[in-house]
Amino acid sequence: MKFNFLPELVAAPLYPLLAWQGQRTRAGTPRLPEASDQAYGRLTHSNHPVDNLRVLGIGESPVAGVGVANYKEAITAQLALALANKLDVTVEWHALGQNGARLAWARTALPDLRSMPAWDVILVAFGVNDTTSFCSVNSYRAELHCLLDELQTMMEPTSIVILAGVPPMQVFPALPSPLRQVLDMKARVLDQINSEMAASRQQVLHLPFAANLQDVRQMAEDGYHPSALGVSIWAEELAKTFLQNRQEK
Repeated sequence: MKFNFLPELVAAPLYPLLAWQGQRTRAGTPRLPEASDQAYGRLTHSNHPVDNLRVLGIGESPVAGVGVANYKEAITAQLALALANKLDVTVEWHALGQNGARLAWARTALPDLRSMPAWDVILVAFGVNDTTSFCSVNSYRAELHCLLDELQTMMEPTSIVILAGVPPMQVFPALPSPLRQVLDMKARVLDQINSEMAASRQQVLHLPFAANLQDVRQMAEDGYHPSALGVSIWAEELAKTFLQNRQEK
């Protein structure tokens, strides 16, 4: 419990400096657009064209295609591609993302999907914006609990929710020190909530963030979002770890 509030305790005496650094970072960081093409698609595998897997991605900027050229390069489609290749099936995918979204946004976006068939895999990718806004631990936990309850109504008994790990913000090139260290502490606290929530639910997996953001090739030009290469590596690791762990659930 004490560790949960450590980021706030560290940030309090540094607040004037952190606020100044945050303002400078926002002013000096290029604001990349969301993808503007279709946020859904179908990957047809020639060997099994009718064996469908349905994948939904819901989350912040990586789901919305920020940092890549289009939705096909964003995390939902890349996860669908990795699963299609590994399972030798056809995959339908749908991305529901918003740049700057916090976890609380997710439930407001779900009504648009209620008329669709059930999802086999749901990727939930939030945390960076909740970190930068210093969302309280209790609020984040409550929002995640409610979101998972609502997602349960859109799933089959064999479906799985993947809670993507919050990225390690201390390696974001766009963030100066000590802002990056303080935000990294906060990100770790929120990601621990993801891990605890997954451990307490039968159909939920927590998969730590996998891309190496210290590799400049895996970062977009803004130094804040993963590039197409970073997303593809992240998606491959998500798919591999998902397939390794889903039997345990």
